Amino acid sequence: MGRALFRDRTDAGRRLARALAEFKGAGAIVLGIPRGGVVVAAEVSDELGAQLDVIITRKIEAPGEPEFALGAVTQEGEAILDRQAAESLGASQDYLDEQIRRKRAEVEERMKRIRGDRPYPELRGRVVIVVDDGIATGSSMGAAVMSVRKRSPKRIVVAVPVAPQDAIDSLSEDGTRVVCLERPADFLAIGEFYTNFVQVEDSEVAKLIEERRNGRL
Repeated sequence: MGRALFRDRTDAGRRLARALAEFKGAGAIVLGIPRGGVVVAAEVSDELGAQLDVIITRKIEAPGEPEFALGAVTQEGEAILDRQAAESLGASQDYLDEQIRRKRAEVEERMKRIRGDRPYPELRGRVVIVVDDGIATGSSMGAAVMSVRKRSPKRIVVAVPVAPQDAIDSLSEDGTRVVCLERPADFLAIGEFYTNFVQVEDSEVAKLIEERRNGRL
């Protein structure tokens, strides 16, 4: 782990929160992308005194390359695809259709596991900070931003500990502000920049949300 920039997601979240200090006490809401992004988001929400919740997207994987994203499915079930990448990697329309169907079902199932039947928070007119533990291609974050934008927020801020510059540039094209602590020139996977990058379970995500909803920090 010679390239590690953060001890773990908690360390990354605390450092990211300092970069977002201007939003402290501003009535912002912090939305973490499950699973690992919610651990980072919890630290941000604690420091800013902001409400914590989730925004759920699912990556559409390339055939035989599960770490490479061809796009993503939004929380509302809309598919965002990189058609050029799909064609170059041999993803047929049948493959894409099946991936989209599966990912829509996964989004719905995960939403129920993490949030239950509670109504989704109102985002209209609010500052919304969307947090993940890092960005690789930007597909999942792009889908999350699309979902949030449809809910008429006052402002959207994307906040991540680490991401490649091209992904940041792409997300910034529509005016979205991106706060990123580290922008390595050569980027393979998010986990290479963490000393501890253990898998996070849905039950842990649900616990983080529930504790902050009830004020048990």
